[in-house]
Amino acid sequence: MRTDEKTKEYTWLLHIAIWVVLFGMPFFSPRPGHPLHGGVDFGRFIPTLVSFLIIFYVNYFFLIKKYLYQKRLGMFILWNVILVAIISLAVHFTHRHLFPMPVNPGRPLRPRTALDSISFIARNTVIYMAIICVAVAVKMTERWYRDEKRRDEMEKAAAEAELTALKSQVNPHFLFNTLNNIYSLIQIDQTKAQEAVHDLSGMLRYVLYESESPIVTLGKEATFLGDYIKLMSMRCPKDVKLEVSLPSEDSGREIAPLLFIPLIENAFKHGISANEPSSIKISLEEDGGYVSCLVENTFFPKDESDRSGSGIGIKNLCRRLEMLYPNAYSFEYGKVRNVYRSNLRINTGNS
Repeated sequence: MRTDEKTKEYTWLLHIAIWVVLFGMPFFSPRPGHPLHGGVDFGRFIPTLVSFLIIFYVNYFFLIKKYLYQKRLGMFILWNVILVAIISLAVHFTHRHLFPMPVNPGRPLRPRTALDSISFIARNTVIYMAIICVAVAVKMTERWYRDEKRRDEMEKAAAEAELTALKSQVNPHFLFNTLNNIYSLIQIDQTKAQEAVHDLSGMLRYVLYESESPIVTLGKEATFLGDYIKLMSMRCPKDVKLEVSLPSEDSGREIAPLLFIPLIENAFKHGISANEPSSIKISLEEDGGYVSCLVENTFFPKDESDRSGSGIGIKNLCRRLEMLYPNAYSFEYGKVRNVYRSNLRINTGNS
């Protein structure tokens, strides 16, 4: 059963419970020597409660929706005045002619006057106005709750759509860099290029299928990163100093996929020079309830004509972190002397 259907069911159960209690009051509140649940008193009690029920539900189901929701306050008041007048007269007629007050032999019968009738109707009118206010409060509260729920669902759907779009940007960005690396390998070493294509197929399987889940284990993510680092290192000059530290075992810790790949992509893209000493240091580890990824590399920025990636990776990553781990991560990146350093630390909430 859907949540809105359950809410509607609970609302009706609450309505029924309230009216059962009200209609059952005569059986639980008798007056000494004169029980309210018997005779004329009970007959006079029931029409009054029925009138309350009519006033409440005519407003609840019809008048509020037709007039108050449409901001036609004048018509809402007019129809309630007519409704209250008809109900008051009907109850007054019922009490006077069908269930008249019993005559007390010890007390002389005072003839009813027009003032008595007006007082009775006025007293009931005040009660009816209170019931109308309750009906308005209940209906407006239900509408507010329903609107808030719909707004939350729309915001959630929009956030999920944005996350999907952000993740889909990672795939072509990753694929572009990888294929560019394989293309260069073909000119250098065709055997390594063939091996790289084989490795790429496994990585694409992870990107297209495994990463479709909102979370993956850190072990699977580490395996993917290791395969990517292996593929990218095939193209590196022999004198590049590469240090990699990844979890060797899968602890089962869960994390959103493809969060660390932009840092490693940038390290290989901007951290290697064909003419100068280059180094890349990559460390992914668990620390209590946190997962930390530290990437340090020498910095050789590309010239303006190289638009591969065009800064999409870091901007995309920052937005995903804000949506997936609000107030539960720290991300520092930038150049320190001739070293570019990226440090992402995420509180995964399970130590």
